[in-house]
Amino acid sequence: MRVGYEVGKRYRIIRSLGEGGMANVYEAEDLVQKRRVTLKMLRFDLQDDPRSVERFHKEANSLTKLDNPHIVQIYDFGDDHGVPYLIMEYVKGTDLKTYLKEHYPLSCEKVVDIMEQILSAVESAHRIGIIHRDLKPQNILIDNYGKVKVTDFGISIAAMESATITKTNTMIGSVHYISPEQARGSIITKQSDIYSLGIILFELLTGKVPFEGQTAVSIAVKHYRDNLPSARKINPKVPQALENVILHATAKKLKDRYPDAETMARDLKTALLPVRKNEPKWEVPTEDDAETKTLVIPTTESSKRQPSTGSRKTKKPKQQKKKRIYRRHPIAFLIGTLGVIVVITILLMSLKVQVPDLRGMSVREAQEVLLSNNLKLGKKRYEYSNSYLKGQTISSDPARETTVSRNSKVNIVISKGPLKTKFGSYIGQNFDQVRKKLKAKGVLVDKETTYSNKYPAGQIVSQSIDPSMKVSLYQLPVTFTVSEGVQTFKIRDLTGYTQKSVIDYAQEHNITIIFEQQYSNTVPKGQVISQNPKANTTVKAGSQVIVTLSLGPNNNSENGNNNSATSQS
Repeated sequence: MRVGYEVGKRYRIIRSLGEGGMANVYEAEDLVQKRRVTLKMLRFDLQDDPRSVERFHKEANSLTKLDNPHIVQIYDFGDDHGVPYLIMEYVKGTDLKTYLKEHYPLSCEKVVDIMEQILSAVESAHRIGIIHRDLKPQNILIDNYGKVKVTDFGISIAAMESATITKTNTMIGSVHYISPEQARGSIITKQSDIYSLGIILFELLTGKVPFEGQTAVSIAVKHYRDNLPSARKINPKVPQALENVILHATAKKLKDRYPDAETMARDLKTALLPVRKNEPKWEVPTEDDAETKTLVIPTTESSKRQPSTGSRKTKKPKQQKKKRIYRRHPIAFLIGTLGVIVVITILLMSLKVQVPDLRGMSVREAQEVLLSNNLKLGKKRYEYSNSYLKGQTISSDPARETTVSRNSKVNIVISKGPLKTKFGSYIGQNFDQVRKKLKAKGVLVDKETTYSNKYPAGQIVSQSIDPSMKVSLYQLPVTFTVSEGVQTFKIRDLTGYTQKSVIDYAQEHNITIIFEQQYSNTVPKGQVISQNPKANTTVKAGSQVIVTLSLGPNNNSENGNNNSATSQS
């Protein structure tokens, strides 16, 4: 498609962005809405293939059902001379694959932030039955502000539809991110997307994909046969809890994998919290765990009463022998008694638990962690906090690591977020004093300067935040424009300037010109004869400068230069 061509008489091609599996992608201009858009047109070689055309239309229909800030928005779709096209929002940035190459290594916090945005998009699609089927960094865009957008639903379909493509042995999706069931040609489910997300998380943390091979088939085989390499061995900075998310997401069997994107997102959200610092490595549950337990059969009363052969002859002497042992070995008896006391003490101690670290968790997360530690959620109290986001746990009572009885109630303090107040006006105040005051409240103060005839040097001329706006002062960026006082400059030599040139100069330098006129036999009419102050004199903006213009020779006077007139500009 040539640059400048107008698709549907509305979308003008600006440049090619590349070629996908089904479509050519362009940057275009929407001539009606006056905005940049992404335009996808079915590839020329697929335009006569009914299945490709149908699949392209499926993408358009699928996208219209999606409404999530992390999914590329669809604006329009139609046909141009029989060729289907799709109009989507234009994301100014790059794909995640390129971003990773340019910014690796990423911090674990940044990786979690990116993955949470991707999971939000996938969860939204799964909720209405849409499986992406080709999740990979190349199909994930990240703009210049770090916002993530999932795109390219070209081979996604609605899971509730019984389309033939879901039941064939066709291997769909990029082989480095393909799930074991996809590699085997099995029916694809939402959990297939979960596996791909686990591979993406692995790559973001290690800078590379887990499996490589000479052919696509060899790589696909590794996905359903080989264990995933350890992300922690490649990148020791990865905490075990975060690697556990990878292991859980990429489990070979569906029953061992996260059941949905929401569950994975919930686990990922807490992976970097202190409470999970010493978490053990996640292992796939073994199938015979429930079959290897030892059963202890208690002795019944009947079995106690049932005598063995000759028991009546041997029972009494044994009891007498035991009594003699207790008499002869009182120390052994005492040790045995102490042992019983120790066992009872240990049993009693097992009824005690430590309060876990709940900081940073939501109420729901805190409740789940408490229950897993045999504790109950008590009262909730809310207070403002600059350190914790709204809804996060600030502290607990009893405090973390305190030993308490099982089933005790733990009260928590929940953040209401930072306290918001009106910012107020600082115009006309001394910048240094204002900066000191605001920095003490956590405000990030920046400064720009300008000349001002109204405000003395050092005073604030303007501010970037509206005085009536309610804001949280902690970590709030604000820019103040500060006066440098009245601008001074050296006045130029205006001799020979015309009146218009003098006026332009005066406007440029904010000075007032008073024009006087007099005859001159040496300076042409309309040009400057002299000025006051003289050239190269330092003056302030707003100053008055007297400029004398020539009236030309005075034919009625021999002296010719003694008549004058005055005007102001």
